[in-house]
Amino acid sequence: MTTRSQKLSTLLLLPLLGLAVPAHSQEKLIHMTVGLGDVSLTKLIFVVAADAGLYRKNGLDVAQYIDPSAAETVKRSGVDVPKEFVRRADGADVAINIGGGSFLISSLTIDAKATDRVIVATTDTVSRYHIMSNTSITDPSQLKGKRIGYTSVGSLTHLMILMYAKRLGWDPLMDISMVANGTGVEPMKRGRVDASAADEVARVNLTKAGYTDLIDLNQFNIPMAGSGINVRREWLKNNHEAVARFLKASVEAIALVKTDKQAAFASLAKWYGITDPQKQEEIYKDIAKLPAKPYPAV
Repeated sequence: MTTRSQKLSTLLLLPLLGLAVPAHSQEKLIHMTVGLGDVSLTKLIFVVAADAGLYRKNGLDVAQYIDPSAAETVKRSGVDVPKEFVRRADGADVAINIGGGSFLISSLTIDAKATDRVIVATTDTVSRYHIMSNTSITDPSQLKGKRIGYTSVGSLTHLMILMYAKRLGWDPLMDISMVANGTGVEPMKRGRVDASAADEVARVNLTKAGYTDLIDLNQFNIPMAGSGINVRREWLKNNHEAVARFLKASVEAIALVKTDKQAAFASLAKWYGITDPQKQEEIYKDIAKLPAKPYPAV
C-alpha cells in the first residue's frame, strides 16, 4: 500500500522541467508568492534566484518572504533578517513553499489543519547538520543525560537528534532531554541547553561565540527528505506551467551559487545581514554538498 509520505515524493521533476517554456520577454509575467520558511543555506538558492533576475528570466514575478518565527529563531544565532523580507507567507495566496520534507510529512499526522501538498523538488537530501555543545562537553558520549536543543517538532533538527540517538542505542525520551526552541547562541548562553543541532548558519555563529563543534553528522550520510519546493496539490493541477518555470529558475540558481561565490555572498548580506567575510566563507563551504539535480528525496 502506498503511504502518504511516498505519495508526496511521486511527482517527478524531469517531466516538469521538460515542458516547453517559451521566451517571456514579451509575455505577461506569472505572479506568485513564495514562502521561504527559515533562514538557511538551502534558502540561499531562492534569494539568489530573485537577486540575479532568474525568476523574471523564466517569466515569473515572485514575491518571497521569510517567516517571522523563523526570523526570530535565527536572531538567537546572531542573524538579523531585514524587516522588508519578513512576512507570514503560508496562506491561500502562497503558491509555493520552501521547507523541509520531513516537517511537511509529519505535519500531516500531527495537525488536522495541514494542507495537502506535493514535494516537487528536494535541495537537501543528506544531513549536513552538526551538534554543537558547551565547552564542558568534550566527547559525544557525554551527551547522555544532557539537554539537546532543536527548533520544533517534526523539523530536520528534531529528526537528526532522534536519528543520532538511535544510532547510539539511546532512548530519546529517557537518555536525553530534547528541548524545542533550543537552537542558536541565545539558548546556549542562557544555559537552557547543553548542546543543539545546528545548520550552517547556526554552526558558524556558535563557533564564533566559542562553543564546541562536537559532532559532524555528515560522516553518517543520513538520508532525509530535507529542504525543497512543495506546492498545494489542488493548485498544482492547473499550474504546471508556473511550477515548471519556478523549477527552471531554481536549477539555474543552484548552478549560479555553485559557480559564483560573490553572487552568493551578496545575497547572504542582503537577505540575512551576514556581511562578515569569514562567516560567508564558512557557510559557502557547504554549497558543494547541495545536489545539482534536485529530484524529490526518497
